[in-house]
Amino acid sequence: MRLYPYFFSPISFYFAQSPRDFVVREIPLYEWSEEGEHLILQIRKKGLSTHEMIKLLSQELGCKSKEIGYAGLKDKNALTTQFISLPYSLLTKVQTLQHKFEEKNLKILSFHRHYNKIRIGHLKGNSFFIRLKKVLPYDLSKIEEVLKKISLEGIPNYFGYQRFGKFGDNYLEGKKIIQKKVKIQDKKLSEFLISSYQGYLFNQWLSNRIKFCKILKEFNAKDTQIAIRQTFGIDMTSQQISSLLQQTHFFKILEGDALHHYPFGKLFFAEKNLQDESSRFTLKDIVPCGVLSGKKITLPSALALEFQKNFLNQEIQESGSYRFAWIFPQNLQYHYIQEKAHLELSFDLPKGSYATVLLEALANQEIKGGSDV
Repeated sequence: MRLYPYFFSPISFYFAQSPRDFVVREIPLYEWSEEGEHLILQIRKKGLSTHEMIKLLSQELGCKSKEIGYAGLKDKNALTTQFISLPYSLLTKVQTLQHKFEEKNLKILSFHRHYNKIRIGHLKGNSFFIRLKKVLPYDLSKIEEVLKKISLEGIPNYFGYQRFGKFGDNYLEGKKIIQKKVKIQDKKLSEFLISSYQGYLFNQWLSNRIKFCKILKEFNAKDTQIAIRQTFGIDMTSQQISSLLQQTHFFKILEGDALHHYPFGKLFFAEKNLQDESSRFTLKDIVPCGVLSGKKITLPSALALEFQKNFLNQEIQESGSYRFAWIFPQNLQYHYIQEKAHLELSFDLPKGSYATVLLEALANQEIKGGSDV
């Protein structure tokens, strides 16, 4: 279960993850050089996953799928715009086949040239437009307050429900692969299922940390000690609790936490001066991070490790990494259409973050596309 940092009752609305109501535009990491051996296409697609798009282009252009570069995966059930790279030698063939691509819901919006092939992660983030329906007028004032809070304080950076498949159980298959109970020949599928399990562990850790922060906010110092011991099996001194309560942000930075300059920069660890680090977090200069369990990773230490260790799996052979635990949406705007009870949202998120998680933070409950929440 994904917990959120708010204390208000859930807000109800209808969200359909469809091309009409869910629009994604990729924000490139850098400007194109307009020189070099790679052709850069800005493509708008509908009803196709990124992998399906690449397969279609590969077949039509007569090139190998591995020759097509992309920065990130985009939703199938959305109208999405992203950049891909191809060998520049395919320019004439691409131009000839443009109309054929449009018949298959692929429209080329622009042509560029660049020195390098686009690779995974070569994007700054994504811009989103989302239309929510059945938003009742009496909920609007609450929504406005929550959106202000999100703009100011940010949101947890959970993996969204899309990560875990239609029935939300992809991670179980990934766990079986790690335990060597099953073996999947398709390497990409196997890696994806394992990453789903890593994402599941991350989400469980993050939800646990939010539960901890809620206890700090709800109880007095003495009851907090008891609640933390009973809930997490961790003993904390009254001095430790008092120090954490002095941090202004809801999500408390612990000794030993991994921190990262935001949105770009280096990873480092919180040792002393937690108040100073918390102030930098509030100013959106740094964010805390959680572990994507695996090999070859320096783990957090001290109290942070106490909260992390139950969400690590030493059997995972893939390399571990860190993921932002918290993000700050940018350019968050909204427009309410009262006669239709529609709320239109637009905002930017850093790469790897899920727009549907922002909707969950707004609703203060988990959601699924195409359902009432």
